[in-house]
Amino acid sequence: MTDPRITKLADVLVNYSCKVAPGDKVWIDLKGADTAIGEALAQKVFQAGGLPLIRITDNRIQRKLMQGYSEEQLGWLGREDASVMAQCAAYIGVRGGQNAFELSDVPEGQNSLYNRTYGKLVHDEIRVPRTRWVVLRYPTPGMAQLAGMSSEAFEDYYFDVCTMDYAKMDRAMDALVERLRSTDKVHILGPGTDLRFSVRGQKHVKCAGEMNIPDGEVFTSPVRDSVEGTVRFNTPSLYQGLTHENIAFAFEKGRIVRATGSREALLNQILDSDEGARYIGEFAIGVNPYITRPMRDTLFDEKIAGSFHFTPGRCYEEAPNGNESVIHWDLVMIQTPEYGGGEMYFDGELVRKDGLFLPDSLQALNPEALKG
Repeated sequence: MTDPRITKLADVLVNYSCKVAPGDKVWIDLKGADTAIGEALAQKVFQAGGLPLIRITDNRIQRKLMQGYSEEQLGWLGREDASVMAQCAAYIGVRGGQNAFELSDVPEGQNSLYNRTYGKLVHDEIRVPRTRWVVLRYPTPGMAQLAGMSSEAFEDYYFDVCTMDYAKMDRAMDALVERLRSTDKVHILGPGTDLRFSVRGQKHVKCAGEMNIPDGEVFTSPVRDSVEGTVRFNTPSLYQGLTHENIAFAFEKGRIVRATGSREALLNQILDSDEGARYIGEFAIGVNPYITRPMRDTLFDEKIAGSFHFTPGRCYEEAPNGNESVIHWDLVMIQTPEYGGGEMYFDGELVRKDGLFLPDSLQALNPEALKG
């Protein structure tokens, strides 16, 4: 018997996130996920009148492929899959697997090659700008272990997070979007952090379950050369199969001029991938009330209530600042009291302290309000 929570999740993905309509071709991409979610997604797409295409990938096989790919092969695969993606109205990517570190020994050069060939052709140029898409992690014992929870407790937590009332969150985000539209200077303070930048004239986008599950962020991009000061991230980041901790940046005229962390040599190698990798492509504020602590999974951690993330690398087309790069690395700072607190100012006004919004118009985004 199918877990009814899986059916509910599939319904959210197909009908809320991707809004599948009759005749829509839907690419369902399962990487390390079990068959139950694939079956549920196929059923929901058929019920909506859509045409599902399912691709299943095993992460151990993907590791071997990533280690051996050549530019010629990735170009060929990218062109073939790009032609398929161009025919799709929607994309649902489900990421699972028993071992979160399965790709940890793929050389950085191979990751970069994949990103600038296949990733660019299929995802950057077609999937992201031209389809209705949503990407999510699928619960596994490995994820529960990273989160420090039992498998059963983690599953309960996972489904609470992923099937929350995203429509309510969507409505509450409108006030934050409007506030950002009228903002020029952002100033963030916290342990190891005194960060200033401008968002004047930028676009501001709310994310409430239509591109990522779990969701819960409002993102924009800083004016590219406006970033000054320092930031110290207090959330571990699992990036390309390896965990980075205690990452800290110093900025001058928008550029990361000093980068330190637990894997400092690799960190700087990643930031030297291209010119844009040392500039920031995204600034986002996390508000998901059910996500309160890191679990080394970016799709969860970047939505932590009371957090923000700052992203070296490529900007999104929805909120462009002109920065181009093969990388897009969301790094998270939590500002709740348990993680050292912090303050966020818009044009000199304190709008969030220790993770809670202060203005009346923004208090609907605080955890108590969103859960109520």
